[in-house]
Amino acid sequence: MGEAAAAVSSESGEGKREIWIKHYSSSHRILLVGEGDFSFSACLAKAFGSAKNMIATSYDNLDKLLEKHLTARSHLDDLKGLGCTLLHGINVKDMHEDSFLKAQRFDRIIFNFPHAGHYSGLREIYDEVILMHQKLLSDFFSSARCLLNENGEIHVSHRNDYPYYKWDITSLAKERGMFLKDMVKFQKEDYPGYENKRGGDIMSNETFTLGNMSFTFKFSLTSKLVSQAIICPPNFIVFLAPIAVK
Repeated sequence: MGEAAAAVSSESGEGKREIWIKHYSSSHRILLVGEGDFSFSACLAKAFGSAKNMIATSYDNLDKLLEKHLTARSHLDDLKGLGCTLLHGINVKDMHEDSFLKAQRFDRIIFNFPHAGHYSGLREIYDEVILMHQKLLSDFFSSARCLLNENGEIHVSHRNDYPYYKWDITSLAKERGMFLKDMVKFQKEDYPGYENKRGGDIMSNETFTLGNMSFTFKFSLTSKLVSQAIICPPNFIVFLAPIAVK
């Protein structure tokens, strides 16, 4: 499959060319968090032909990222060439406090296969490991919702087989004022060039099995017919105009 094979173009109402790759449009303002080797960001950017609408981030600083992911350099170079804003050392639990991100609002926030890291002697089935993953996602939802546009969506791609379904990400989102809008099968071949890298520091340049139970969970802000006051940790509030979500 060629790099642009999954992309579809159309004319918008204003006569502008809009390009889609699955759930993502060249007209969307997109934030990608927790990127591994930045191959997913690069896939979107190449499909769009521009990344000026995108901000792609990693938890690791640049030096650590390049040490962990041998393929990251080429993807970062491609993204820079296409106008993407790249940020490193961004923690999803408090990204709304980042000096640059806090002034931004997004149509899509993407977190692919979140993971709290691998630790020697600990397995994914252990309750303490599941709790670490749940804490990561709870903090992410709390922070990400502060950066959404009124009709924006948070997309979390995640395995939903054992033991990963025990993370119960739909409930975690609901506790943070988000509701599940849709849940669609995630197929790696829809994103040419994407490599799902492992989280943490153990075999971090390796990929992991996605199986046939991987999905993209799409979350939106809870619908209310009054102005919403979103309390963003640690102690400030973002007010949104009244909206109604179907």
